[in-house]
Amino acid sequence: MAKQRTRLSEGPVGKHLVNMTVPVLFGITTMMAQGLIDTFFIGRVGDRALAAFGFGYPILMIVTSVAIGLGAGTSSVVARAIGADDHRRARRLSTDSLLLSFSITFVICVIGIIFINPLFRLLGAPEDLLPLIRGFMTILYCGVPFIVVGMVGMASMRATGDTRVPGILMVLAAVLNILLDPLLIFGLGPIPAMGLNGAAMAALLARASIFAGTLYLMRYRMDLVSFNIPPVAELRSSWRDILHVGFPAAATNAIVPFGTVVVTALIARFGPDAVAGFGVAMRIESMMLVIFYAMSSIIGPFVGQNFAARKDDRILRSLWLCSAFCIVTGLVIAALLAALSGFIPTLFSENPDVIRVTRLFLWIVPISYGTYGMVMIMNASFNGLGDPMPAVYISIARIVLLYLPLAFIGLVLFGLAGIFIAYALANILSGVLAYLWARRSVQKMAAAWS
Repeated sequence: MAKQRTRLSEGPVGKHLVNMTVPVLFGITTMMAQGLIDTFFIGRVGDRALAAFGFGYPILMIVTSVAIGLGAGTSSVVARAIGADDHRRARRLSTDSLLLSFSITFVICVIGIIFINPLFRLLGAPEDLLPLIRGFMTILYCGVPFIVVGMVGMASMRATGDTRVPGILMVLAAVLNILLDPLLIFGLGPIPAMGLNGAAMAALLARASIFAGTLYLMRYRMDLVSFNIPPVAELRSSWRDILHVGFPAAATNAIVPFGTVVVTALIARFGPDAVAGFGVAMRIESMMLVIFYAMSSIIGPFVGQNFAARKDDRILRSLWLCSAFCIVTGLVIAALLAALSGFIPTLFSENPDVIRVTRLFLWIVPISYGTYGMVMIMNASFNGLGDPMPAVYISIARIVLLYLPLAFIGLVLFGLAGIFIAYALANILSGVLAYLWARRSVQKMAAAWS
């Protein structure tokens, strides 16, 4: 198979960003839509299932953050190897990243299953919900290694500049999940109704199938997997390079759901219906932020290849274009959600308390989505530069220094609305900080080259 060539350090910056973002956007949009459809079906099971899902969702996001971090580390090192025209190194790194991601997530999931009950008691889950949560989370934990290894594999593909194949894989995973959802949740013929557990099982089966497809394409289409056993020293070197970016990136992404866990515990004071409404709102938010997720997944490879080629002007141009797009798009999203805030929550629940909480969220938080997108993209840019720590500091500032203190203050002053106002303020302030920091970092890097 011909080696992957550098693709992103030449040609129009805007065209590259659009061409890379569109396939990923389709893939992530389909997956987020699948998440909304999951929530819709779970809502039909009942408010208890919706509340159990609301407690479990942020924990799953913490585990998934490991995949995002390892994917960021893999994408960064593979993109820089390709930018330096070293395909052998790129193949070795992508292979070793799969071994590393499986090993890490296996350990995490075993620990997670053991501590399900104590953890969710700590989060304020009622005792009568714990059996429901335990069944749901046990199945999800079993599927996490497939999710993580598949995401890391697709990160290697994107590092080459090819986002079309990962986009197709994401679409296929989401479609398969959507097809399995009603069959396993409600049952059909000999298939028993599994309720909330059926949603988890559908996700497991869909991700396992796409995991197999990802490995096949990496090996036989893109030549990014080697079956040769590497020397221990080389394996250690690969893992060290991947974790140099991957560990801070995982920590960066874990901070967000960690904050959500704490806020969920605060919202639990208002009862399970409030948690259910917050869970619905977070699912809607995930769907609305899909364009920013897509851009953040492609900016790392773009920055990484141009970093290796020492083309700082292209990096600065990409950061400006992405930021301008985020602000405009974020304001459009906020206007649409405000206009539809009376209708959208009714798709997931008929409970007026659940609807009220979801609607309150949609009136307040979306005004900050553009700057939240800037945070995602700037953090991914730092990873592409091989300098992940600023992203960690920005995320800590956003959640620990801004969101959580403001949420406690807002809770006292304004109740639930105060928590949501705190979220919006944290997004706006950290977005401005992230852009200024990223721009300054690239300028300092360019000065060191000259």
